[in-house]
Amino acid sequence: MIKFLHTRIRVSNPEASIDFYQKLGFQLGEQKTSPQGNQLAFLHLPGNDHFLELTYSPGFDVTFPEDLMHTALGVSDIVEYCDQLEQDGIEIWPEQWRGKFTSGDRKMAFVTDPDGYEVEILER
Repeated sequence: MIKFLHTRIRVSNPEASIDFYQKLGFQLGEQKTSPQGNQLAFLHLPGNDHFLELTYSPGFDVTFPEDLMHTALGVSDIVEYCDQLEQDGIEIWPEQWRGKFTSGDRKMAFVTDPDGYEVEILER
């Protein structure tokens, strides 16, 4: 059996990125420096085997085309989850996201991390 182990994203400020992802519910695991000199931080969500690897490389300019990639989280109550994120100072989009949940369609919202990576939030 093949397992999907982790996803790496480059970040420009490790502390800001770790703080952001912790507000989303991630827990910080191991932090280390790679043999190439990159600062690595591994974050995980309880109950998941897949890790998010944040990589900071001094002198590396973190840029990428808009909407190149995103990650997605499934939550049991999207309104409760997004309310907590807003209390923690994270902007939810699209605007008026609560009003979009009244139609009975699939409930989804987005947040953007400090480097511009999108995180999709889906009610499961």
